Amino acid sequence: MWQQVRATDYLLIVLGIWLAILSVYLIKTIGHYRRLTKGAKGQTLDRILEEVIEKVNLQNENRQQLTKQIQKLDQAQKGSFTKHALIRFNPFEDTGGDQSFVLALLDGANNGVVISSLHSRGGTRVYAKGVSGAKPTTHPFSKEEKEVVEKAARQAV
Repeated sequence: MWQQVRATDYLLIVLGIWLAILSVYLIKTIGHYRRLTKGAKGQTLDRILEEVIEKVNLQNENRQQLTKQIQKLDQAQKGSFTKHALIRFNPFEDTGGDQSFVLALLDGANNGVVISSLHSRGGTRVYAKGVSGAKPTTHPFSKEEKEVVEKAARQAV
C-alpha cells in the first residue's frame, strides 16, 4: 500500500511540475502575442500579419525603383567628367616660372578633352584635343599631354 501511495505522490509531483512548465510557457506565449499585437486594437493576428506583408511588398517595390534610378544615374555619370589631372610646366627657356599648363578632363570610359596653355613673352596660346579611351582622337599628344592624360586615366571613378 505504501508503494501505491508513493507512486501516486510521485505521479502528482511530476504532473505538478509539468503543469508549472506549461503554465510558464503559456504565459510567455501570451506575453509575446500581446507584444506582437500592441497598438492594434480590435485586429486579429492574421490582419496584422497581412499588413506587415503589404508593407514588405511595398518596400520591395520601392527598393526596385531605387535600384533602377541608381542604374540610370550610374549610366548618366559615365558621360560626365569624373577624372581630372593638371600639370604645370615651363615650355620655353626665355620665360620664368611654370606659367603653362595641361589639363585633362575625362569621363569614366577615359573619353574627354585635354586642354593645353602655352605661355610665352609674346602671348598665351590655348589648344584643345579630343581624348577617346585615353588616346588622342585626331592630333598626337605632346609629352606633357600624354603624361596628364595617363595620370587622369589612372584615377578610380
